[in-house]
Amino acid sequence: MVKNNIAAPCGMYCGTCRDYLLLKKDLFEEKGRKSGCTGCRIRNKKCAFIRRDCPALRKNDIEFCFECDKFPCLNLTNLDNRYKDRYHVSFIENLQRNKEIGVEKWLLEQKELYTCPNCRGDICVHDAECYDCGKKLNPNKMRGIS
Repeated sequence: MVKNNIAAPCGMYCGTCRDYLLLKKDLFEEKGRKSGCTGCRIRNKKCAFIRRDCPALRKNDIEFCFECDKFPCLNLTNLDNRYKDRYHVSFIENLQRNKEIGVEKWLLEQKELYTCPNCRGDICVHDAECYDCGKKLNPNKMRGIS
C-alpha cells in the first residue's frame, strides 16, 4: 500500500495536489499556507472528499473506487464534475485508466504528465503552476480534458 500512497482511491494523483506539494517542498510561508498533506492513503478516513462518506473505503473493502459495484457513485461524480470544471482533470477517467493499465503504470503516466517541461519540476494541478520554476501551465488543458 505504501508504494501506492499517492494514488488516491478517488482517482486523484496526490503528487500534483497543492497540499501534498506544499509539504513535500516546504513552501508554506512562500504560498501563504499553514498545513500540508502526506497523501490520501496516509490520512486514511480524513480524506477530504470520498473516503469519509464511503463505507467500502472506510472498511478497506476496496482500494480504488473503480472496484465498487456503485462506480461511479454520486459523491465521486460530483467531485469529478468539480475537478473537470476547475482543473480540467477527470477522476473517473483517471480511475478507468488505472484499472486498465494498473496502478504502477498509471503513477508513472501521472508523474510524467505533471513534470514541468521547462525544469522537470512538479506541476500543481490546483494552481496550474510548476512549484519549482513558477511556469504557469495545466497539462490537462493541453490534453483537451474539459
